[in-house]
Amino acid sequence: MDSGLAALLGAAVGSVTTLGAAIVNGRAQARSQHAQWSRQHRRDAYAGYLGALHDRDIAMDAVLDALRADAPDLSDLDEKTGRFVTLAREVHRAAEIVILEGPAPLAEVAERVTHASGDLAHVMRRMAANARAGDATRKAEDTALAAERQRILYRSVQDFRLAARSAIGGTG
Repeated sequence: MDSGLAALLGAAVGSVTTLGAAIVNGRAQARSQHAQWSRQHRRDAYAGYLGALHDRDIAMDAVLDALRADAPDLSDLDEKTGRFVTLAREVHRAAEIVILEGPAPLAEVAERVTHASGDLAHVMRRMAANARAGDATRKAEDTALAAERQRILYRSVQDFRLAARSAIGGTG
């Protein structure tokens, strides 16, 4: 084989090899960037959900504090309940994004938070209805039940935090 042809063939093989390596590296970089982008979107969704839960929980505490009074101020209770309801809607909106972003096991943990929140809200609604009716016969029982439901809700939010950290690749 003539040396010019060998040099040309060597250059062609080198070019094909370089092109192949560039394609492989480009694809690996694209996968890495997509994984980082996906992780960031999930992190934003989870942080938004936790932030909405936090705001809603502060409003929930205000409602429960108002209900614990011997004679709740009903206009104050209505105002605090309205704020709680508004923030609860924000939690549901944020939960939809968590469910969309996934993964499925994390969405299941978010559903447990929703269930625990609903259980507590049910007790709060009953307590508010009783306060409006001036009926204090179940107040002590409902106050204790609300405290237990708050503990369950808090544990489910802790579980969500751990699952979210795991889903975005955080350390234990």
